[in-house]
Amino acid sequence: MQKKWKIVTLLVLVALILAGCGGGQNGNTDQETGSQKVENINISYVKLPLNIPSIIEKKTGLFEEEFKKDGIRVSFPEITEGPKMTEALASGSLDFCNALGGTSAILAAANGVDLKVIGIYSRAPKAFTIMARDENIKSVSDLKDKVIAGPKGTILHQLLLASLAEKDLTSGDVEFINMSIPHAMSALIAGDVDAALIAGPVVPQALEAGAHVIVTGEGLLDATIVIAVSGEFLDRHPDLVERYMKVHHQSIQYMKENLTDVYKMAAEETGISIDTVKQMYGWYDFNPVITDQDIVELQKTQEFLQQADMLTGTINMDDLIVDMTWI
Repeated sequence: MQKKWKIVTLLVLVALILAGCGGGQNGNTDQETGSQKVENINISYVKLPLNIPSIIEKKTGLFEEEFKKDGIRVSFPEITEGPKMTEALASGSLDFCNALGGTSAILAAANGVDLKVIGIYSRAPKAFTIMARDENIKSVSDLKDKVIAGPKGTILHQLLLASLAEKDLTSGDVEFINMSIPHAMSALIAGDVDAALIAGPVVPQALEAGAHVIVTGEGLLDATIVIAVSGEFLDRHPDLVERYMKVHHQSIQYMKENLTDVYKMAAEETGISIDTVKQMYGWYDFNPVITDQDIVELQKTQEFLQQADMLTGTINMDDLIVDMTWI
């Protein structure tokens, strides 16, 4: 009987030891809060079309400076496509989506990806255009029965539908071909399509090649790009998310105070000429504060996705947005 109790006691001790080790196999569990300590923060890096805050944050090491006091390493994986960015967020290999299209954020949330919009990255309606080369195509009305190329399910595609609707036209009044922006521009210049959906630094290139702007997003949409975070990361580490937004605000301030140097930094990083950088800079509003108009624009984006048969349900914007821009 005594031997049996010794065995039971030994088993209890082993269980207690294992319980004490549980959840901390790498020695990175906070004993006070019980939450997993963060060793790495992964932030998507998208430098084009002209994402100046991201360029500043990476080149000046603002995030590294902020988080090194906690022993946290910061990485900037270059994931430039929205769907791939949200896939990485869902898999846990990405924590923050810096510069994520509103379309991608809404589609990902609708498909069950746990993400939260915590700020606005940019608004740039003038950076998104519909262009033509034929001088007889002067307005959107002239696009009826014409062939138009551009990336489907994007802000540019949304611009096309919004501009057609303004002229009492529909998607059925044009032939739309899904193409990337560079391929759409090449097709336009070659005369294979009548118009192309073109944005960012490709706009000046198309102008130099003889194309002209029919319409921009101004007055039609704000071309809202957002900052998003993993919902799980926000739940577990709200303090780190607050500090992330503080750093982002710092990059905006740095941009305002060092504009000449920023022009040079952006030109070197993107390969765009300084003159073009200066021209494009005026197209962007990088204020991260989420406004009522931003929410309206995201709702308009959702309606566009539904109209394009890319979204069947409806996302509650109050569930998607966690405003951290007061930081």
